[in-house]
Amino acid sequence: MDLTCTEDEEDFRHRLRAWLAEVLPKLPDRPHPADWPGRRAYDCGWQRMLHDAGYAGLHWPEDAGGRGATPTQHLIFLEETERAGAPYVGAGFVGLLHAGPTIAAEGTPEQRARWLPPILRGDEVWCQGFSEPDAGSDLASLRTRAVRDGDEYVISGSKIWTSHAEIADWCELLVRTAPVNADTPKHRGITWLAMPMDAPGVTVRPLRTLAGTAEFAEVFLDEVRVPVGHRVGEENDGWRVTMVTLSFERGTAFVGEVVACRRVLEALARTARANGRWDDAVLRRRLGRLAAECAALWRLTQWNVSEAQRTGGVPGVGGSVFKLRFSQVRQELYDAAAEVLGPDALDAGQEWVADRLSSLSYTIAAGTSQIQRNIVAERILGLPKGR
Repeated sequence: MDLTCTEDEEDFRHRLRAWLAEVLPKLPDRPHPADWPGRRAYDCGWQRMLHDAGYAGLHWPEDAGGRGATPTQHLIFLEETERAGAPYVGAGFVGLLHAGPTIAAEGTPEQRARWLPPILRGDEVWCQGFSEPDAGSDLASLRTRAVRDGDEYVISGSKIWTSHAEIADWCELLVRTAPVNADTPKHRGITWLAMPMDAPGVTVRPLRTLAGTAEFAEVFLDEVRVPVGHRVGEENDGWRVTMVTLSFERGTAFVGEVVACRRVLEALARTARANGRWDDAVLRRRLGRLAAECAALWRLTQWNVSEAQRTGGVPGVGGSVFKLRFSQVRQELYDAAAEVLGPDALDAGQEWVADRLSSLSYTIAAGTSQIQRNIVAERILGLPKGR
């Protein structure tokens, strides 16, 4: 797909840039990173501003409440908001970047009408209930059970690393609706549900990270009742729906962060020049190589976004190539930041130190690097499955 900007797309860039210049100075101060209720209010307030200005769900299909923007307009939006220092999606990450797109792709008209508008307006926040204590990388081994009781599922089990559970209204939840046996392999018998987080029987226990924040939680489910109408896709077909969710999570959800990494790299170079570390030829080569890596990732991003547009909005397996390399580059970027900072890299109050701690999770989050290599090997290179 040709990603050269048309006259209309350049006009879109100028209008967006002017809007950002007008509204960003009026935003209140950002809450402390550990203040998740405050961050939810701040992030949702920003999302409402985007919605009212016509920029929410820019790349979502129009029949899902989006704007049906071109891939180039989507990338322009990401470039301009990041360069202007606009707020990130933050608390809206799960809903806006993969739960919402999954519902847009797989949900019924009624489900789309119920859940997508509040996501786009910033009225409701979603969390992700996929991983379990004994089913992380091997997600299909999940054991949280859902038993059909008339028009409801009765759910018992637990989830871990549940993103934004403490402040969420809804959870994209994977449950087992058929036991694993000779006739039902573990990848079958899984169902994708939308669960209200205020349902009786839901207990949330926040998990504190290395950086001192609690964006993850354990979630315990004790005979929680969820209407059958909250099922996205057919019963026992949740693994296929999950692959749609994960394709968004790996293929397009991190797009904005590539722009952020390029901005950080430029700031690192300025800091190195100011504090004298630029004289280190090894460091200069390292930053130069990272600049090339980021440029390549941006080209891959352009390809993935345009490919998703061509195939109906769902990213393909190229997302695993992107996720695999981006995770490593992000870690290398913040390792380089530690070199630039020197002893200040041990000060948690310094810029980039918390980001370095969070970067350690990227080779695990959204599918480990080992899982991504398997996907690339089997689905792209056609290599046989390991035994």
